[in-house]
Amino acid sequence: MEEKEFIYKEAVAELESIVRKMESDSCDIDSLSAYTRRALELLKLCKERLRVTNDDVVKCLQELKEQLSLPE
Repeated sequence: MEEKEFIYKEAVAELESIVRKMESDSCDIDSLSAYTRRALELLKLCKERLRVTNDDVVKCLQELKEQLSLPE
């Protein structure tokens, strides 16, 4: 995901896929570490995207509040 634009929806889908693989009986111990590292990487990216989005929404709401609070 680092080589192309980070897309939250794709990251979540990949995380879900990783969880299914890890929960399956066919997940071997050699793959477990790689799956865990990738899941951690994706979780960090998703958390940062959520933080940035939250900050942006809060800023927009504050601007809207200021616009609606015009003096009479």
